[in-house]
Amino acid sequence: CSASRLLPAARAVPYGNMAAALVQYVVLRGDLARPPRSWPLGAVVAQGCHAALAAVHGYREHPDTGAYLEQGDAMTTVVLEAPDENSLLDLAKSLKEKGVDHKIWTENPEGIPTCLALRPYPKNLVQPHLRNFKLLK
Repeated sequence: CSASRLLPAARAVPYGNMAAALVQYVVLRGDLARPPRSWPLGAVVAQGCHAALAAVHGYREHPDTGAYLEQGDAMTTVVLEAPDENSLLDLAKSLKEKGVDHKIWTENPEGIPTCLALRPYPKNLVQPHLRNFKLLK
């Protein structure tokens, strides 16, 4: 590792040796890929990528984000499905009320909320908030 690739000490793992337990959750709207919208798979995947990157960028100064990125090939991302726009927006509201850092991605110029991504968190802290969502299939 070159010194330029190291994160500042402020981004050290705050949970001791729990870096492996860090996960980023991404919640995509499943209805985008089904009729009547029928978005191509690549377009739906791009929404998840946008949201995940926006969450990492938006919370780049958080120690968990730095620790997660330092994991490199060992990063864990879980992609869940929200059935529709209302369930995605309800989740965003609930997460905000509970103080869970996240980013909702809106496809523009259409103004369509498509995806939500949490910043990286220890899995046990956020999994309970997402228990009503299944893995995206």
